[in-house]
Amino acid sequence: MFPPDFAWGAGTSAYQIEGGWQADGKGPSIWDTFSHEKGRVFGEHNGDVACNSYELWEKDLECIQQLGLTHYRLSISWARLLPDGTTQHVNQKGVQYYNKVIDDLLACNVTPIVTLYHFDLPQALQDQGGWKSPDIVTQFDSYARFCFQTFGDRVKLWITINEPYVCAKFGHEDGVHAPGLKEPGIAAYLVGHNMLRAHAMAWHSYSSTYRPKQKGAVSLAVNSDWLEPLNPDCNEDVAATERGLAFTLGWFSWPVFVTGDYPEVMRSAIDSQSKKMGYTGSSRLPSFSKDEPAILGTADFFALNYYTSRKVKAGGGCGKMLCIKSDKDAEEVLDPSWPICGVSWQAVVPLGLRKLLKYIKDTFNNPAVYITENGFSQVGQLQIEDVQRCAFYKDTIMEVGEAIEEDGVDVRGYFAWSLLDNFEWADGFRVRFGLFHVDFSDAKRRRTIYRSGQEYAKIITKYKQ
Repeated sequence: MFPPDFAWGAGTSAYQIEGGWQADGKGPSIWDTFSHEKGRVFGEHNGDVACNSYELWEKDLECIQQLGLTHYRLSISWARLLPDGTTQHVNQKGVQYYNKVIDDLLACNVTPIVTLYHFDLPQALQDQGGWKSPDIVTQFDSYARFCFQTFGDRVKLWITINEPYVCAKFGHEDGVHAPGLKEPGIAAYLVGHNMLRAHAMAWHSYSSTYRPKQKGAVSLAVNSDWLEPLNPDCNEDVAATERGLAFTLGWFSWPVFVTGDYPEVMRSAIDSQSKKMGYTGSSRLPSFSKDEPAILGTADFFALNYYTSRKVKAGGGCGKMLCIKSDKDAEEVLDPSWPICGVSWQAVVPLGLRKLLKYIKDTFNNPAVYITENGFSQVGQLQIEDVQRCAFYKDTIMEVGEAIEEDGVDVRGYFAWSLLDNFEWADGFRVRFGLFHVDFSDAKRRRTIYRSGQEYAKIITKYKQ
């Protein structure tokens, strides 16, 4: 069912687990700033210490070995390596930390997959405009080149940017993620555009300068729910579903895998609405310049983060995943037959992942796919014997196997989110996705494996060659 070289992994990100926010010369990130502001995060939680992985990396490595992972996905804190965001000031303590993590993983026969940007922009660059500034493209490329140069002799799987949709919408449209901006219908499109440009420039830098010797692969990680029409016999619901997929998955995948530009349904809707809003000679959705590195073809694999599914109803309001109602007039609802796990937005729909994988195969020219995030949240009373999550992992991995075997999808790996309970952004430590529980009331941040972690380890043992 799974190929012998299938990647069995789990993931984390720097701000969510490392802590050490001021340790050894690290600069502040936008999430340091955001979480220190009152009322931004549940319970006034922050990532100042988090899982304290900066000091307890060896404990994380023990967890990785206990699961029997073949791969581990981590992110690099840009501000830990380059405190002001530029290569003019390199923090050698940060370099040493990531060198040790990478070397220790390889010594244990675990392959690292490294994300360059997982939401934590250096505050120094945010002060210059952040992702809204055109300068961010070359600033990111310089940072990426530094990482390729420093770690690329050992890292062969790279992700440039994690979930640009979430950064753009939650950080610049809704204001619920750092940097906390609320500029509806404008900033999200600009930020998304600059993230695509930054990704493309870094991919071209790798391809021309580092790939010949390092022989690695580079992509960006896109998040998407699976969407289905509420009424499959209603043409309006079917069309609204296609719009929904275009405005989420297509926003960042279509330019990279299909045409080098945004989906036509997205472009036409935003251009049309922009004219109605009085934009003359321009659209709120920027255009790609022919003078810049091409966007099309800048991914060596398809990195997918999937958590849930939705039904789509034409018109009728603005659902959680929409940018602005006037651009994509549809409503996304949960099917009442789908069970809900810890958080209200996450219905448990393993079959939705299989359907989404098939859609990606058919829509994006049958790419190699890594499922770089997929998980099940727990809220409220701690359940180490998390039976429902055990079933979730069994069912989901079975659907992935069916996608490979029955649908012919070229899935290369599966990464559970997350290795550890960690800082879940605006939800703080309230929401737990870990395969290991972390006791945040304990100064030693003791890690305890959930039953689901034990079950995942058994699944890996069963299929790992």
